[in-house]
Order: sequence, then structure tokens, then C-alpha cells
Amino acid sequence: MATGEDSEKRREERVTINKEFESFDAFIHEYVTNISRTGVFVKSKTPLDIGTRVNLKFTVIMDDIETIEGVGEVVRVQDDPPGMGVVFTELSQYSQHLIERLLTAPRPSGED
Repeated sequence: MATGEDSEKRREERVTINKEFESFDAFIHEYVTNISRTGVFVKSKTPLDIGTRVNLKFTVIMDDIETIEGVGEVVRVQDDPPGMGVVFTELSQYSQHLIERLLTAPRPSGED
């Protein structure tokens, strides 16, 4: 049986963050400066308020076109660099696997 609080959470509006990138490096350099198994830092000149629930969808080209998608919540906002920290609250097994691949993929040197 759902409580009133559970029903309210399901009805909350979610902001969708949906972005496509031509490569994993573009994904990291242009938009996401930090990704981990538990969350992501999203660059934004107009970050959302702390507590905002967001639908996340990032399409990156690895060996094939891959999509990381799930739900997160803004837990931190900062000015330098401007953006927001988002904690994953729902992430499919497949998206978790893709993040693991991204975190363990070798990076080209000399690009900082």
C-alpha cells in the first residue's frame, strides 16, 4: 500500500538532462567533468536547485553508440566551474555496466 508521501514523490516533476556526444572524451571535456559509480558533476551555467530530481540521458560513442540513463537528484551546486553534483538514485544494470567501462577505459595522454 502506497503512503501519501510515496504518491507525492512519484508525481514530482523531473527535469530531463539529455545530451549526445561524439566521443567519450567530448562527454568528459564538454559537459561532465567528473563521473563515478554513484553520481556525476554536470557543467551548467544555470544549475538546478538542490533537491531537484532529474532524468539523465547521456549518449556517448564508445565501440558503438551507448546510452547511460537513469534518475538522479541534485545534491550540490557550485560556481567554479559552474554546475551541479547529481547523485544517481535509479540506474539500470546496463547503465551501471557502461559507467564501469567508462571509468576503466584508457584515456589518451596529453589532453589536459
